Amino acid sequence: MLYATPTLTADDQRVLAEIDDFYADFHRSTGGSRAGEWLGGVRKRLVAGAIRGSNTIEGYTVELSTASAIVSGAPVPASVPEESREAVTGYRDALTWVMQTPDMGFFVHSEMVLSALHFMMTRFWKDKSPGRYRRKGIVVTGSDPLVPAYIGPDADEVPVLMRELADWLNEGDLDAPLLVRAAMAHLNLVAVHPWRDGNGRMSRCLQTLVIARGGRVSPEFCSIEEWLGHDINTLDYYRVLRETNQGSYQPRLSAGTWVRFCLRAHHLQAQLVGKRLRLGRDVWTAAEELAVRLGLHDRTVSALYAAATDQLRRDTYREAEGLSRDQAIRDIRSLEHAGLVEAVGYGTALYYVAAGELRQLAGGITAALTAPPVEPYPAG
Repeated sequence: MLYATPTLTADDQRVLAEIDDFYADFHRSTGGSRAGEWLGGVRKRLVAGAIRGSNTIEGYTVELSTASAIVSGAPVPASVPEESREAVTGYRDALTWVMQTPDMGFFVHSEMVLSALHFMMTRFWKDKSPGRYRRKGIVVTGSDPLVPAYIGPDADEVPVLMRELADWLNEGDLDAPLLVRAAMAHLNLVAVHPWRDGNGRMSRCLQTLVIARGGRVSPEFCSIEEWLGHDINTLDYYRVLRETNQGSYQPRLSAGTWVRFCLRAHHLQAQLVGKRLRLGRDVWTAAEELAVRLGLHDRTVSALYAAATDQLRRDTYREAEGLSRDQAIRDIRSLEHAGLVEAVGYGTALYYVAAGELRQLAGGITAALTAPPVEPYPAG
């Protein structure tokens, strides 16, 4: 037996409608003929944020710049712990695959799909049985190792529950709102806790998979993994899971509080995504105007944009603009000489960030977008 999809309240329905309005705005704002000039950078930033957020919850913390480099396949500093690097790389592979599933006409949810995703995420830890169900009971501890935070179902129940979950993913509650189905997929997988490790990451990834398979044009705009990874939100995440399952697998309990938590997260993350989209568009426009005013080659706009919003890497810039190695070096040196970018790191991990006037322009645009979010549910 799985946790049942709860009946939505009037507030839940209203919040869902507001989230849909956000997503419709995203679709309109990214559909213009020039959106492709800056949209790729926003998408990469959102994917990096989701990967970093989900791994941070599990203690594999890296800087956003490192997550961004891993998303791009670029080298990372040697100071990054191997376990953190492997955790982020594995999650990148799994999430990249998830983002491709809307184009897989043959896709069917199955235990094997979940097993393969789990293997992608945890393959570095061979002693944790990547891709294979646990064979013993499992106890999740909290801050005090002597006090269990959650006790999963017996190991012999796991295969039965996972088959039920796979069947539900294909056929269950298909008339429920997509974000509600995704939340319930997350809850049921984390509650079954089928693997020795990686259950939280897999459950968050499954939530994004359900959203991607549900027809969202850009599932990275709809993921809440970045939001969940912020410290105070992570604490709230664990609190709501504890309130929902009350310490053990009890699927007869209501999942209403959990669904409301997820809808609130979607609403708040959507507000942030809207700001990131406006930031991307406005920084690109400012970079264009700066390049014209300083007489820079128009192709350097993409380099200025990358430095102002994320990282400018020579090889990435060279490939994006179809340049030779020498051309890319000359362009970046010209930006350095103009005081618009500065180097960070060295060797293969070298990248550039905004400096001088470019930094001031980007900072001003960012500052104009820092208004606090609007809470979707009434207080109390």
